[in-house]
Amino acid sequence: MELNDCINYLLTTSQNKVFKHFKYLLDPYNITPAEYGVLNCLVNRNLNTPKSIGNALYLEPSTISGILDKMSKKGLITRKTDTSNRRIVLIEETGKAYDLWPALEEAVSRLNDDCFSDLTNDERDTLKNALLKIMNSDF
Repeated sequence: MELNDCINYLLTTSQNKVFKHFKYLLDPYNITPAEYGVLNCLVNRNLNTPKSIGNALYLEPSTISGILDKMSKKGLITRKTDTSNRRIVLIEETGKAYDLWPALEEAVSRLNDDCFSDLTNDERDTLKNALLKIMNSDF
């Protein structure tokens, strides 16, 4: 099979290219693409536990834990114990993260514009719908 016929190759190489560009756009804010994902979960999805954030981003518990540790050291999040269940840790974005949010959203908008610039609106919609189907499939 030719590499260009392998879904893993196409997705991986495309994702790597997008990731590198996103990292470049986020570098001025000292935020990584993974950290943006966590902040998006906090701001837009009201997910506030490591487990819920990890599940939304398809990340292993050890991976999300490392990301949260780095974000805490950067002053982007705080962790606190749930008063109703001490086994649950709640994550909250800080004022610093909240203040950065508009600039981060602008970086995402630019990323989307850059990545979709060679696609028609129909191609863009088809690509997004196809990726959502793959993401939500049961395999």
